[in-house]
Amino acid sequence: MLIETVFRSEDLPSADRFDCWRELIGQTHAPLELHSDHRADFRASQRVLNLGAVLVWPTTFQPVCFRRTPKLIRQSDPEGLHLSLPLSGALRTVLSEEVTVHNPNSLLCRRHLTFRRRLRGRSHTGIGLEIPKAGVALPRNKVDHAARFNLSVQEGFGALLAQLLTQLAQGVGSYQPADGPRLGAVVADLLTGLFAHALEAENLLTPESHRRTLVLRIRAFVRSHLHDPQLTPRSIATAHNISASYLHRLFQHEEETIAAWIRHQRLEHARRDLVDPALRTTPINAIAARWGFPRAADFTRAFRAAYGMPPSDCRNQADASDRVDALPSQSRTQR
Repeated sequence: MLIETVFRSEDLPSADRFDCWRELIGQTHAPLELHSDHRADFRASQRVLNLGAVLVWPTTFQPVCFRRTPKLIRQSDPEGLHLSLPLSGALRTVLSEEVTVHNPNSLLCRRHLTFRRRLRGRSHTGIGLEIPKAGVALPRNKVDHAARFNLSVQEGFGALLAQLLTQLAQGVGSYQPADGPRLGAVVADLLTGLFAHALEAENLLTPESHRRTLVLRIRAFVRSHLHDPQLTPRSIATAHNISASYLHRLFQHEEETIAAWIRHQRLEHARRDLVDPALRTTPINAIAARWGFPRAADFTRAFRAAYGMPPSDCRNQADASDRVDALPSQSRTQR
């Protein structure tokens, strides 16, 4: 199940805020010593998303010093991985006198740190990720080794993982409760792929992990090329150095074939543009071409088959609804 809990410091008396947040961090992450010059009126917020065995927690807090002593490290769960994705502001870590600054373009594993400090200045915003080591489909010694790296999220698996975590941080309203474990499995697959790439050990992935991570890469590639009318299963296969037949076999395990999924993505993006008030004056054929339908007749036929109406009716219905919503409540009642 997808379970979400929320903490907001402003919901508590000023004197209790810092201690309550410190206790929450210890429960969510690991035992820590926390210190802050702002503890008298501490400001922090945190959402914890329970995705089965995986926890994702977007958080914002004022400058804080985190200290993990050897004793506290021994008390923490040795079977878990604790990672952090900074979204705004840098993080400074100190380990055995070595100081490292982590910017928002990297994913940091915190298991090996004895001291962590937020740079002085504005509040920090980031996303924490907690995942059991067993959720990473690599040998245990490889997981421990990869967890020491400063992992880039600017390309490849890192970019896909950061994109998913950021999307979850923005809200989970579009997901059903049963989607929690599925989302957790996707996070685990992406982290496995990221670790394997960092270790140059993709050959260590299990066949099932390799299949799932390849499907995730293909889906991301498709989403970024929906505008290209030449996007076909064959061109996708070529871009990923696989055969077209293997691509089709990959999607035998998915809910839709690759061709059906591409068509669904294009139509859904076009439908969103049609009902967007900001795009009301954009010609329908221009919206169709934007999402890979160069022929207006093909777009109309596909749209009608998918949604039971032509694109023009979809836009007109949205326009009529917007006009009704814009009326004062009294006028709507009279109508």
